[in-house]
Amino acid sequence: MKRIFFLLLIVILPLFSSTSTIVKLGIKGNIGPASNIYLKEGIETALRQNADIMLIVLDTPGGLSSSMREMIQQITNSTIPIITYVSPKGAHAASAGTYLIYASHIAAMAPGTNLGAATPVNLMPTPKIADTNTSASTVLEKKVINDAIAYIKSLAELNERNISWAIDAVKEAKSISAKDALEYGVIDLIAEDSNELLTKLEGREVMVGDKNITLHTKDAAILIFEPDWKIKLLSVITDPNIAYILLIIAVYGIFFELMNPGAIFPGVIGVISGVIALYALNMIPFNYAGLLLIILGIAFMIAEVLITGFGVLGIGGVVAFALGSLLLFDADTLGSGISIPLIIAFSLVSLGFFIFVLRFLIRSRSIKVVTGVDEMIGSTAEVIDSTEKGYRVRCHGEIWYAQSDSKLQIGQDVCVENLSGLVLHVNPIIKE
Repeated sequence: MKRIFFLLLIVILPLFSSTSTIVKLGIKGNIGPASNIYLKEGIETALRQNADIMLIVLDTPGGLSSSMREMIQQITNSTIPIITYVSPKGAHAASAGTYLIYASHIAAMAPGTNLGAATPVNLMPTPKIADTNTSASTVLEKKVINDAIAYIKSLAELNERNISWAIDAVKEAKSISAKDALEYGVIDLIAEDSNELLTKLEGREVMVGDKNITLHTKDAAILIFEPDWKIKLLSVITDPNIAYILLIIAVYGIFFELMNPGAIFPGVIGVISGVIALYALNMIPFNYAGLLLIILGIAFMIAEVLITGFGVLGIGGVVAFALGSLLLFDADTLGSGISIPLIIAFSLVSLGFFIFVLRFLIRSRSIKVVTGVDEMIGSTAEVIDSTEKGYRVRCHGEIWYAQSDSKLQIGQDVCVENLSGLVLHVNPIIKE
């Protein structure tokens, strides 16, 4: 309903007003597939409905370079001016956010914000090259950094922004305050809020492609473009913490189902969580060694339950599980990693669970069977009657038909040797 109402407003407002229409997006948190799709849909909607300007309110610690590059392509190829505004106070545009600032037609910041630290990072380290003093990681790092420098330099040239500081932001991971960013020509202006920003932008000229466009932002109609449920869902499941939780739920759900066939509920939850977790892992980069350690850790804990390795397998499993959780996602690459308290909590819960299961299993094996055929065999019974077909005996307070290879006397104690249907096979107890 919100999306339909928003589209109707964009269509109707220009018919009754000569003011500009501004579509406003809010990108907060890690840059990833969800923010990329959100920006793409926002630009497409704005263009389709003939909006004049797009305003992006940005607050990000960084994120995936692949998503960042796709977003930059959308911004630089847009036919309407795109304004990126780092806000509110205390917000930042680190790493990938710095590139977005440099790519935008107009870059603005609120007081008390900062940007920078645009050095690219790698998820996996690379081994050293044999017989040389130069490591493979150093060679690859130079290639990645040089590519990033060339990329941000081209964006700075495109929008006539400070090139030397952009290079320092990549090369030395420098950060800068809003005041210094304005002074050094990194951004175009500082504004306390969106209203002041639009006031300052009134009449400013900006190059969009090969066209020189004059901005008319005074009394402009601002329409907020909200992400739909699919984008919100994608944003949630691609969060490292959520993806990690879904992965663990999947493993334990499937394990419970295998341990208790027919329970259904754990299996259904496990399979659904597993499918969503695999989709999330397909969207965001992860460390295969970390995933393998998590699976290996769970396998060790399960082996402890089934084999009884005197705690060695269980402890090793918890250690592997915790290490794998730490290595699964790289915080520098994604903008944030898995919460340490969450890893500790899952590791302790896993340890406690398997200790409980192990103790329960050992105790259940040591308890004598109290029902069924196995319990009847070896029991003592008393002969209470003799019939043409055999005998009747009392065992555990119940009357059973019995047969014996020996002749028995009424009142004699016998031992149950076997059970065939409802007939006991007994033999007399020989007393020394």
